[in-house]
Amino acid sequence: MRILVLGGTRFLGRAVAHLALAQGHDVTCAARGVSGVVPAGARFVPVDRDDPDALVPFADDGFDAVVDVTRQVSHAQHALSALADRVGHWSFVSTISVYADNTTPGQTAADAPVLPAAPPDVDGPVGPDHRWYGECKVSIEQAVRERVGVDRSFICRAGLIVGAEDPSDRFPYWVRRLSAGGEVLAPGRPSDRVQFVDVADLAAWLLHAADTRLSGTYDGIGPAMSRADLLAGVAAGLGVPEPVLTWVDQEFLASHDVREWSGERALPLWVRLPESGGLMDRDARPALDAGLAIRPLPDTVRATASWMAAQPAAVRQGGLDPADEAAVLREWQAVRDR
Repeated sequence: MRILVLGGTRFLGRAVAHLALAQGHDVTCAARGVSGVVPAGARFVPVDRDDPDALVPFADDGFDAVVDVTRQVSHAQHALSALADRVGHWSFVSTISVYADNTTPGQTAADAPVLPAAPPDVDGPVGPDHRWYGECKVSIEQAVRERVGVDRSFICRAGLIVGAEDPSDRFPYWVRRLSAGGEVLAPGRPSDRVQFVDVADLAAWLLHAADTRLSGTYDGIGPAMSRADLLAGVAAGLGVPEPVLTWVDQEFLASHDVREWSGERALPLWVRLPESGGLMDRDARPALDAGLAIRPLPDTVRATASWMAAQPAAVRQGGLDPADEAAVLREWQAVRDR
């Protein structure tokens, strides 16, 4: 296939381009080129997607498939205007952040309510909390379906993406933490659910969708697992002993300013329950039935760890600082000993 990746210089877009080349496809990456480099062997064309006509020159290049990961509504509209009638298949990487209900476990793309589209004056996420992120992705989903058609478009609502070149602190935090050993602060309960997808598996599924002309809307996510299984799997992938886990009640963590999800003083991949019980416990069966293949967790851990060792400057150092973790553990022990 001739594949146009709108992006291709970082994380998922780069993984798609890299795997497509490995599969023997002809790959063109169109991007600004400021956030990274495309894989060796890909054709790179610098474009400014703020320019409505930036992608018009690609219209006659005979692409079989387009993969777009944008979060900017205008960027999607420009691409669709230039290319929608000139390619065979269009994949848009959306997000589970489009959903209006993060409380209910077991939902699928077929039955879960979504947020309203972004207001007309909002073009992309705003501020450090990425306000309007989900709504902008809803707007782009609607534009793709309307312009390309439901029979030629694949909407992939990605969950948490992990693996090599992960720009976040979420999965790498646990790889780094379990590598260090010692007593590990584990948030919540062992049975709490965690859910994610390896970037290489998601990239393979996007290429499978292009090759088979898969259409429709799916959650791009692997099966949920317990947090205990997550931490055991990370340890197995690292080849270290089973971690010494101290499970700390979520209310205690919140009262001691331990934050959720990611960032400074956070325990990554932790969200409070039950209010976020559906965020990392969606039904992955439709995606698995449609060809998403999930590798064993230890393989994801090894790929992540290898990248972290090779590119330490690229790894975001978020999460709970070791001194803060030790202090919270001491205070938790004091409460339990009363």
